Amino acid sequence: MCLGIPMRVVEPGEFVALCERRGERRHLNMMLVGPQPAGTWVLAVIDHAREILSPEEAEQIDRAVCGLEAMQRGERDLDGYFADLELPSETGPPR
Repeated sequence: MCLGIPMRVVEPGEFVALCERRGERRHLNMMLVGPQPAGTWVLAVIDHAREILSPEEAEQIDRAVCGLEAMQRGERDLDGYFADLELPSETGPPR
């Protein structure tokens, strides 16, 4: 499985842009989404910008990625990372 992460464009370019997430900077291929202005959020997958994200989408994905990282570290309380998810009710759907 290939996990995408949200990154913000720092230095735009026609084909490659410098992007950042939590202090990590990477050059991303922008050919799938086209040139984007600084400040634009994109979904990065294997050094390619695959999709343009709204700030809200970027926040949700970033929180989920942090939750997965916390899970790998053995943390048990993950509710804060996935607060935006709607969980099924305890009774489940009507039968």
